Amino acid sequence: MTIFYYIDPKSVFTCTLIKTGHDGMNEVFQNISKIIERDSKSTTYKFALLRGVIDIIKDNSPFIIHVDGRVVFPLGLLVEKWLIYYYPIIESELRQIHGGANLAFGPQFELLIRQYSCKGGLSAFYNDLRNIGIPAEVKHDFLNLVYQLYDTITRMPMKYLGRSINNSYYSIFQFEAKKKRRIGEYVSDKEFLIKDLGTFSIPVEYYNAFRILGSFISGQDSILFKWAEFSVNASGKRHSVETILNEVLKSPISERDILDSKKIYKSILKEEGNVFCVWTGKSITGFDIDHVIPFSVWKNNDLWNLLPSSSKINNQKRNKIPSADMIENQKEMILHYWGLLDDKLPQRFQKEIRIALTGHSAEANWQSVAIEQLKGSSEFLINSRGYEGWKL
Repeated sequence: MTIFYYIDPKSVFTCTLIKTGHDGMNEVFQNISKIIERDSKSTTYKFALLRGVIDIIKDNSPFIIHVDGRVVFPLGLLVEKWLIYYYPIIESELRQIHGGANLAFGPQFELLIRQYSCKGGLSAFYNDLRNIGIPAEVKHDFLNLVYQLYDTITRMPMKYLGRSINNSYYSIFQFEAKKKRRIGEYVSDKEFLIKDLGTFSIPVEYYNAFRILGSFISGQDSILFKWAEFSVNASGKRHSVETILNEVLKSPISERDILDSKKIYKSILKEEGNVFCVWTGKSITGFDIDHVIPFSVWKNNDLWNLLPSSSKINNQKRNKIPSADMIENQKEMILHYWGLLDDKLPQRFQKEIRIALTGHSAEANWQSVAIEQLKGSSEFLINSRGYEGWKL
């Protein structure tokens, strides 16, 4: 049994004692990683849902209650968070969905933003929501937006979040609707959101995980934000937090670089008439250069990580991690290409594979060491980091 002490400065108690099995807590943390990495990435809804729940927990809302192993929240508190998150994003016209589609609540939000453009913007809107209520001339547009947000949250991220774990709907988030009242029956303010939009709930173990780690992964308490905030103060506030964050997150490798690898495989194609797909072993006359560990996961353009694949297989694999079994099954093909790369550019190849995979191991045994390390990295990324595994 593992015991976590959570110190809550807002609570009337000095601390909350959370007991959970070590394996159980590890499983929850791993599931959260899988949700972040694997569940739908077509919109930002998933991120807004997780951020909203973490922020509500951090606010230590008195409306949070525990019932039969689940923790229940007013759904209106989540709608309020989405109003705050998306107002400046939509006002700035930042894309929040892939392709040509628009956010489900985009048109309604744009109407509200236009209504407040001459009233003081987001600050004025939030002041009305928290204190005096939404003005009568804006009320209709506001309520349309609120109910569209409600529908979007409950029918999309709440429904699908967690499908990568157990392939079922509403597997983590559940909600209980409340019958809508007619528009003229209430003041449109935060209290209305809390009372009239029903509730949602999550398992208590997820609540505990978010409560313990939420401040580290979301909002102004995250490590990166604290770093940026410190840098702003240290610079005499000559820079903004946004500017500092852009610099802190800047990567030395920003683009895929496959030119050297492609030249080598083109020369093989010219000399031998064909190249073999690393993942199927089939002969191919045209090929893509596949990042074995995807570039989006490791920004790594090392020669050992760049192997030829058919376009069809490369598109199927995309940003997934090849499983340890897949690497073992295709070991001979991987080693075949590593050998060719070692022959063509030995100094660069050996240096890169030593730093990334073989470490201090004897050079005579580098192939088996590198394969085992690659399999270990694959298992870590899939099982601990939550990335989606791939095999044929």
